[in-house]
Amino acid sequence: MDVVEEYTGHVEPNGPAARRTLDALTITKISVGPMDNNAYLLVCRRTGDALLIDAANEPDRLADLLGHDPERPRLKTVVTTHQHPDHWQALGAVAGANGSNTAAHPLDADPLPVPPDFLVEHGDTLEVGESTLEIIHLRGHTPGSIAILYRDPAGHPHLFTGDSLFPGGVGKTTTPENFTSLLNDVSERLFDALPDDTWFYPGHGDDSTLGEQKPHLDEWRARGW
Repeated sequence: MDVVEEYTGHVEPNGPAARRTLDALTITKISVGPMDNNAYLLVCRRTGDALLIDAANEPDRLADLLGHDPERPRLKTVVTTHQHPDHWQALGAVAGANGSNTAAHPLDADPLPVPPDFLVEHGDTLEVGESTLEIIHLRGHTPGSIAILYRDPAGHPHLFTGDSLFPGGVGKTTTPENFTSLLNDVSERLFDALPDDTWFYPGHGDDSTLGEQKPHLDEWRARGW
């Protein structure tokens, strides 16, 4: 697996992964599957324990991302951001091959191919080695969509938003009520609660920061999507 060490937030289908190295964690992004899904591998630099966000597709490529030598990261947990099938096609294979625990919000658990070992709700935490991740429930794209937040003690926060927030708008919703719910949660639980330099990593496409997107919130609300 080719890995680019100069992280920009952009990856291509069938292309190399991209790794960002923080003091305590590495974050590696890869595009998998026909819908250009992003999967994110977080590895604790001290312990070698790892957590994967969205085992979306292509279990062989995700296995190559972990590596095959004895010193490869130990994949302890796989988190699914929401119930849509393009985000869990490789969940059973990846979790089974690595003996990993799985986690998801209870409202999105039933459609998943394996029952979650951990049901996580708003305000809960998960560990990846010596680092703590926070769960943020964002209601609207699906009932149990979650974001995963890492507050880097040595830098800015890192936020994994699934399909709830993208550069350019919130995720797809099916009713005006769901759109309002999602935009309200994104506004209150992300933009109002976190600093502008928070870097966010969506379920598809390129990354952005909350500060870059914040000026467009009123525009998104006015257009209704």
